[in-house]
Amino acid sequence: MDSSEAIFDALKDIGIDFIVSVPCVNLSKLLNMIDDDDEIIHIPVTREEEGIGICAGAYLGGKSPAILMQNSGLGNSINALKSLTQLYEFPLLMIMSHRGTEGESICGQVPMGESTPRILEAMDFKFFKPGNPEGAYEDINEAWEMSLEEGRPVSVLLEISYW
Repeated sequence: MDSSEAIFDALKDIGIDFIVSVPCVNLSKLLNMIDDDDEIIHIPVTREEEGIGICAGAYLGGKSPAILMQNSGLGNSINALKSLTQLYEFPLLMIMSHRGTEGESICGQVPMGESTPRILEAMDFKFFKPGNPEGAYEDINEAWEMSLEEGRPVSVLLEISYW
């Protein structure tokens, strides 16, 4: 099983039926799989904070939401994550392509790559860093359960070496 299949299977198995995404080359195969699935509503957006708001509305409408994005967009969405999802206790699964880690070819991705875990910790948001497809499957299941129980976003960071 490859990484995209493991993530897709996990999303399906936990009942994620509403996904917002921001374009990411590392997530392109997964996004194509999501687009081909009639049971998942997929809304591409241009900015991460826009996606956070749409996911909150989807949750209020009875959906189980997730956002797929690069970690570089975390900075764009901090206010929405804290003042909307945390304040109103919305669960949200955040699948992030963790750019700027070992093997990154674009030097401009490195500063945010190094800062992402510390930013999530400072926001008091839990996150997982799976090392292989089986780990991603398990971590996505655990992250969603934790998000539902705690009523707050939980992230799964997929490092570039993972793909």
